[in-house]
Amino acid sequence: MRAVTFVVPGIAASQGSKTVVPTKAGPRVRESNEQRLKPWRMSVAATAHDEMGNAPLFTGGVQLDVTFVFPRPGGHFGTGRNAGSVKASAPEHMTVRPDLSKLVRAVEDSLTGVVYRDDSQVVGIRARKTYGEPASARISIWEVL
Repeated sequence: MRAVTFVVPGIAASQGSKTVVPTKAGPRVRESNEQRLKPWRMSVAATAHDEMGNAPLFTGGVQLDVTFVFPRPGGHFGTGRNAGSVKASAPEHMTVRPDLSKLVRAVEDSLTGVVYRDDSQVVGIRARKTYGEPASARISIWEVL
C-alpha cells in the first residue's frame, strides 16, 4: 500500500465561504479569504509535490488524515510570573473558527493533480484541529485497497 506523509508549516487557511464582488464585466464570485487561501494552497501543493517526487498519482480510493495545529491566543496564557503557562480556564479543544470542514476542503483541493487525480477519490477523512506549536498541518494520504 502506497502512502505519503508530510508537514506543511504555517497557519492553515479555510476554503468555502464565497463573496460576490461587482466588476465592470459583471459580478464575480470569489473566496472570502482569497488573500490567505491562495498562498496556503500553494504551500500545501508544493510540500506534497516535493514529498511525492516522481511517483505517479494515486488512482484509486484514498484515505486522508489531517491534523491542523494552531497557536493558542494570548488570552489563554497567564501573566506576570505565570507568563508562558496555559491558564487552567483555557479551553482544551479548539472550538472557534476556522471551521474544520472548510480547512479540509482547502487541503483536498490543494492535493488534486499533485497526490491524486481528483478529490472525489477521497473515500475517508480523519481530521482534527488543535492548539500547539509550531502552527502547521500534518497530512497523511494512503491508498485504500
